[in-house]
Amino acid sequence: MLRTWIRPGAVTAAQGLLIALLSLTTHVALFVLSLVSLLLIPVFGVGFALFPVATALVRYCAGLHRRLARWGGVEMATPYLPAPAGAQFGTWRRFRWVVSDPATWRDLSWLLPGAVTGAVCLAAFALPLYGLEGLLGLPLVLHLTVGFGYGPFWPIDNLAEALLCFPLGALFLAGGLAAGRWLVWLHLAFARFFLPPTRTAELALRVRQLTVTRADTVDAQAAELRRIERDLHDGAQARIVALSMSIGLAEQLVGDDPEAVRRLLAEARETSGQALAELRGLVRGIHPPVLAERGLAGAVRALALAVPLPVAVTVDLPGRPAAPVESAAYFAVAEGLANVSKHSGASRAWVELGHADGRLTIVVGDDGRGGADPAGSGLAGMGRRLAAFDGTMVVTSPAGGPTVITMELPCELSSPRISPSSGTG
Repeated sequence: MLRTWIRPGAVTAAQGLLIALLSLTTHVALFVLSLVSLLLIPVFGVGFALFPVATALVRYCAGLHRRLARWGGVEMATPYLPAPAGAQFGTWRRFRWVVSDPATWRDLSWLLPGAVTGAVCLAAFALPLYGLEGLLGLPLVLHLTVGFGYGPFWPIDNLAEALLCFPLGALFLAGGLAAGRWLVWLHLAFARFFLPPTRTAELALRVRQLTVTRADTVDAQAAELRRIERDLHDGAQARIVALSMSIGLAEQLVGDDPEAVRRLLAEARETSGQALAELRGLVRGIHPPVLAERGLAGAVRALALAVPLPVAVTVDLPGRPAAPVESAAYFAVAEGLANVSKHSGASRAWVELGHADGRLTIVVGDDGRGGADPAGSGLAGMGRRLAAFDGTMVVTSPAGGPTVITMELPCELSSPRISPSSGTG
């Protein structure tokens, strides 16, 4: 019970100290730098180059506060508009982008008030520390060793006053831990008026993201249609044409050369089998039957069995995603395992599927040589496929391995599955 009360308080005290140090050491300096750079704009254009630099420092400082806020359980999205092409430091395009972004002025408006609320957070650290030293008997030790000491509000002149520091230290420690949470919350609540994007900015960013993902989805669909058309033309269609020609030639020879007819019919049977196999492969590439029949878990296990190295599959899905999401997840796993087989040089791989907080999480990893390039065609295609569903993908692949691809897709699950929720294949 005591541990569950003290540990969060200690974390809050550390958070308050970091916020106070960051606020007291940077906010005023950054505000002055930004103001001076604005005033220097008429002076030989110095401000045109200096103000974007000052803004970059302010944004870095604000980003640190957003990370501290996430540490405290408060999410703050990044509000800045993306930089246009060619917006290098010292250029007019960079200056215009910075000045036209409303988040720039919200950050500057937050600096000085944020310094005040951040300085108050120092009490979240100082009060528990002050109480802790009294509770541990530091005033008593000083009084007994060197003959003087201090208490919460007065110098210590005798042993009775030194002993009084124990209950006062406990009071300060308990009060500081309790009050520190509210002091940090006050700072974060105030920062939420300035640092996150406004509703208008969120909508603008959302529209921009949807525009990009829609274009990527249209391109991916067009490429998929071209692939299907090419496979039909070069594969099944060509074999069906050959089949038709063999049957036509057999019809002409049926009365004159029965042996040739038998050979032609045997070739036609073989060609029809090849055409059927190619059509089945094409159908599996569009929407695998195993995915419709056995769901994502079964389809991924079937993929793992086809990989020429051991693949451990762990599934924790209490239901099935919607069909489009399920298909996107399946093909993302298929592409990830294909990359493992072709490029990783791994001795083993693993796939993990899970669902929590409305998000489907997929992890594909291997113990190979690492060095996977997220901008490569395969991984980039996986990212575009997921982005169509507001999904994200993070690739971690240091030299020497391991490579871990973590994908997330927002979705809800349908009715619970009957089969076990986890397994290894």
